[in-house]
Amino acid sequence: MSNDVATALVAWGNAWLTGHVGLDESVDAMERIAGPQILGGVPAAAAFGGAPPGGPEVPLRRGLGELRVAGMTALRLALPAPGDPLGLTGPPGFTMAAIDAGAAVVVAMPDRAIGLVPVEDRRGSSYVGVRWDVHDAAPAPPDVPSLADADRQLTLAMRDATEVLLTVDDVSAAPPGIAEALVDLRDPDRADHPLAPGYPSRAHRVAALAGRLALVVDLARRLEDRGLTADQVQRRSEAFRLLDRAVRRALVAACNSAFDPVP
Repeated sequence: MSNDVATALVAWGNAWLTGHVGLDESVDAMERIAGPQILGGVPAAAAFGGAPPGGPEVPLRRGLGELRVAGMTALRLALPAPGDPLGLTGPPGFTMAAIDAGAAVVVAMPDRAIGLVPVEDRRGSSYVGVRWDVHDAAPAPPDVPSLADADRQLTLAMRDATEVLLTVDDVSAAPPGIAEALVDLRDPDRADHPLAPGYPSRAHRVAALAGRLALVVDLARRLEDRGLTADQVQRRSEAFRLLDRAVRRALVAACNSAFDPVP
């Protein structure tokens, strides 16, 4: 859930900031993907340094509008994991919250940044949405790969993981969907397109491939170790660890490419 909702906020938020969609269309798309959303805190006041995060909640549409008035220039995706704070530069409180959630969004301002961390928001017996907790964030740009580098890394990791899986596992006994996902990864008619209007075509392709490989990684985690040697277990674990790392970098690079120069 965290990856999808954070990817949607960055992709559609940047599409709005670059003038390719309106605010209403952008928020409608985000909420179709992840359900109703609110921002915790007072975004505009926090952006100006006039109030700390943690104030009254506001609907996502209003919060984004206030952030833009306050000077928001871009949204950046972070997909951290333990030991790999991808897309983050601190401070520690924001980093720890983002790692716990597995995703975060950094709001770039002219002279500072705000961190948004998604958490499940349940109210009553039927309401399930997303609350974006607001944190102070370091304004320094994160060390993330370019779209071209992430594309190359993803292709290599996919090749290596596929080779390992097909040599150490009985794919016919794998969880439903994993063999199909591996065979059909490059079928354009079956690819999802998680980005929004205005992104480079390469970003759409990389994000679509990364999204489907994320499913492979998730399914691979359910494979049993029975019948495998210790070396095979280690090889499989390392291959999918590297694939997960490449998938997260590809999604971050794709989502953050909205403002890249057009080649």
